[in-house]
Amino acid sequence: MTMTEEEWLAEQDDPYKMVNFLRERVKPRKARLFACACFRHPKRSLEQQELRAIEVGEKAADGMASSTEIQEAEDEFVGSRNGVGWIILATDWWCAVEAARAAGEWEKEALQCNLTRDIFGNPFRPVAVDPAWLTSTVTQLARGIYEDRAFDRMPILADALQDAGCDNDDVLTHCRDESATHVRGCWVVDLLLSKT
Repeated sequence: MTMTEEEWLAEQDDPYKMVNFLRERVKPRKARLFACACFRHPKRSLEQQELRAIEVGEKAADGMASSTEIQEAEDEFVGSRNGVGWIILATDWWCAVEAARAAGEWEKEALQCNLTRDIFGNPFRPVAVDPAWLTSTVTQLARGIYEDRAFDRMPILADALQDAGCDNDDVLTHCRDESATHVRGCWVVDLLLSKT
């Protein structure tokens, strides 16, 4: 599967093509967070069971869920037709694709494409963090955004980064993009918190 940078940035119909393009570059944490985001962000109400699975999936992505919690969440969905069970299984690119399919029911492709870009960034322009950017203000903001899911603070993070000397257009634009859907696993926040 090949893509050009232009195709990556413009894709609105096929998130599966995007994740397939990344394939083995998709780390288990990012695969789980992508699966969680696909279920958390469509404009629909979540059943308690689904919300629990998403929360366990997010904790598991960060290594904070016990094996018992993961097993119990997985057991809830064994034999179920509810695709949210893919969150628990999502540890590679293939499971992430299956989670997106189950969550989107083939109707949320544009949102999932945007989530893919938010989580994985632009694979054609990887960004390395400059240690000078990691002021106490920047790291506190990034940590608070991540822990509280306070993605409305992204423009404030951009200002703090700029004050710290960041002049990377990809980073600053991503933080200030008012049309972006940011989620746990956002590539800029992860970059600043040294999460992979």
